[in-house]
Amino acid sequence: MRILLVGHGGREAALAWRIAQSPTLTSLTVAGVNPGWPQLATLRLAQTTNEIADLAVEIGADLVIVGPEAPLAAGAADELASRGIPCFGPKAAAARLEASKSFAKEIMAEAGVPTAAAVLVDRMDPASVADGRARCDRGMVVIKADGLAAGKGVIVCHTAEQAHAGLEELWGDRFGASADRLVLEDLLIGPEVSLFALCDGTRAVALPSSQDHKTLLEGGEGPNTGGMGAYTPCPLVDAELGRSLVQSVHQKVVDVMAARGTPFRGLLYAGLMMTADGPKVLEFNVRFGDPECQPLMSLWTSDILPWLHGAAIGELPKGQPEFSEGSACCVVLASAGYPLSSDKGRAIPEPDAMPGVEVFLAGTQRSEDGVLRTNGGRVLGITGLGGDIGVARANAYAALPHWFFEGAQHRKDIGNQAL
Repeated sequence: MRILLVGHGGREAALAWRIAQSPTLTSLTVAGVNPGWPQLATLRLAQTTNEIADLAVEIGADLVIVGPEAPLAAGAADELASRGIPCFGPKAAAARLEASKSFAKEIMAEAGVPTAAAVLVDRMDPASVADGRARCDRGMVVIKADGLAAGKGVIVCHTAEQAHAGLEELWGDRFGASADRLVLEDLLIGPEVSLFALCDGTRAVALPSSQDHKTLLEGGEGPNTGGMGAYTPCPLVDAELGRSLVQSVHQKVVDVMAARGTPFRGLLYAGLMMTADGPKVLEFNVRFGDPECQPLMSLWTSDILPWLHGAAIGELPKGQPEFSEGSACCVVLASAGYPLSSDKGRAIPEPDAMPGVEVFLAGTQRSEDGVLRTNGGRVLGITGLGGDIGVARANAYAALPHWFFEGAQHRKDIGNQAL
């Protein structure tokens, strides 16, 4: 198969690494710059939906795999469909499950999927704003930008003071139109789990669970980030429970989207809170998580392309994809200043490969002198593998110091909750 991969971060590096091992791969073209692409990959830059579709036609792509959410929300899959090219990723109407949190709430209500009670606030509607401020007065609320915010448009507030400050923060300059509408959810208590399913418009197939670590600092402290690390699988949701939850959450959403005439094809990611009252959905994403994709790809053993292609054309293979036994743990090395800014141009050492470790490059570039340097917020995903989470995280943390660059930030507790 001739594959075009869109995106250039750590998630896409992991996808490319796994795709490169597929026996059905003919060629792999990548549409963004990442020094960590497999050697067999061909770089051809494309950003807009038209550029992506034009490139796909030019190379005769059998499948386009879209890694990040923004091109999907912008209609990349729609444009590709108009050219007769399958896309792993939903059309824009179905991508609204991530692009609009209020829309996701609407779909969850229609599907009967458990989620937190919420107040929707439109900053242009004074009555709506008054309702939002009244909700803030009660505290214990999570304030979310309705639109795409790169995983950072969420503020967890325990007190009324925090809630009112969070409201003003999201309505500042940082998030723009994405925060014109807000979702104010009741704060749920419990551990979070990421649960993924491949979907072909009618069927949802469970993948192993993961646990992401969103905040910058240990113990859930500090500002939200795009993710400082993740491990797979999460013991809170084993394979049997995962399949059950996919049927009660993902499959119900797939059914509703199909009934609305906007079938969901691609990867549906449910962020779950495991509360005392049972699992509840915090949010949906319409692509692989980053950094959850890195440990997930590290454990995937069967040929990935029939599964991604099957989702794209509306006919997933029978059965389940295969994963190796054991665990994988990804620890993110981020640049100084992240998540508010990123420190670019710092030299990154490139040690020899270590057994039981895969390193996925993200915010990096190779300068003219051949040196690998920082070029973004999240720079590296150091991913350890092992027979259990203890061995996997030990392998990741053993490799970490060999990759340190000036100003590097990381969390020391990735995977602790599983021990």
